[in-house]
Amino acid sequence: MSRHVIVTGASRGIGAAVAQHFIGLGDTVVALSRSGDAPQGCAATYAVDVADSAAVAIAIKDSIDRFGAVDVAVANAGITRDGLAMRMSDDQWREVLATNLDGAFYTARTVLASMVRARHGSIIFMGSVSPFLGVPGQANYAAAKAGLVGLARSLAKEVASRGITVNVVAPGFIDTDMTQALGDSADQMTATIPMGRVGTPSEIADAVGFLASNHARYITGTVLAVDGGLAMGL
Repeated sequence: MSRHVIVTGASRGIGAAVAQHFIGLGDTVVALSRSGDAPQGCAATYAVDVADSAAVAIAIKDSIDRFGAVDVAVANAGITRDGLAMRMSDDQWREVLATNLDGAFYTARTVLASMVRARHGSIIFMGSVSPFLGVPGQANYAAAKAGLVGLARSLAKEVASRGITVNVVAPGFIDTDMTQALGDSADQMTATIPMGRVGTPSEIADAVGFLASNHARYITGTVLAVDGGLAMGL
C-alpha cells in the first residue's frame, strides 16, 4: 500500500536520495525545497523555505488534503554558514538554527495532527555526528543538530502511545555538494573514518527507509549514526 511521504530539502543530495528511495518503493512522495526542484517521480513539489512556519503549514496541509494523512515525514532541509564562533555573525547563527532546527520542528508539528488521528506514522530528523564529535567552525550547525536529538526524544515520548515513532539519522562524512566544497580538507577527514571512505546519499536513504518501515516499529527516540564508524560510542 502506497504511503504518503513528505521530504524536506529534497532538491539534491541526501534529500533527493531519500525521495528517490521512497519513490522506488511505490510511495506517494511530496517534496519541499526552497527551489521547488525535486527528483522525477514525486507526486507533488512545493517551493518552501522551512524557516517560514506559515509556508510549511500551508504546503503540508495542502498535501494532506490531496493525499491523505502523512505516513512518513523526513525533515532533512539544512544549510551551513561556517565560521569560528568568535567571528560568527548573528545572521550566520540565526540562519542555520532557523533552517536546521526550527524548520524541523515546524515540519513535525504540522504532520503530527494527521498522524495522531491515524494512530500511525514515522518522523525522521536528519541530524549529524558533528555535535558528538565537535567540529571547529560549525558551532551553529552542531548546536542545531544537537537540538534535533532533544526534539526527537521529547516528541517520541509525547506520541509513542499513538503509534508514532520519532528518530534521528546522524550521517557522518557523506559525498554531497556541501562536503565537496571542503576541497583538500576532505581527504584529511576521510582519513579519520575507520571504513576508509566517505558515505553516499543512498546509504543514508537506506537507513531512513529502515526507520520508516514496519521492521522498525519498536524503535523510537533513537539516534542512528551512519558514518563508517567515525563516531563510535555516539
